[in-house]
Amino acid sequence: QVQLVESGGGLVQPGGALRLSCAASGSISQFSAMGWYRRAPGKQRELVTIITTSGSANYADSVKGRFTISRDNAKNEVYLQMSSLKPEDTAVYYCSYQSGTIVSWGQGTQVTVSS
Repeated sequence: QVQLVESGGGLVQPGGALRLSCAASGSISQFSAMGWYRRAPGKQRELVTIITTSGSANYADSVKGRFTISRDNAKNEVYLQMSSLKPEDTAVYYCSYQSGTIVSWGQGTQVTVSS
């Protein structure tokens, strides 16, 4: 099994930046896809971004050009650098891990974008 713990959430003003971190532990595969989901108030859960072990990444259209995902395989960590934040980005952000049939989720970290 794999356990995930997110951190780095908080309150930022529109146009600001924030960096989220996710630490993974357990039986981590050499090959996996890790990413970030979010659930905004009154909205359905959506996939924000995902990245493979090799570094190939995909982003939701709503965050392209503003968010950047990265991972440190040696440290078993994945990050989400968010910039040009908008009030619409306010949500609980969840880290995810997938390798083969194994899927794991973190508990989430709150991001609030407000003036």
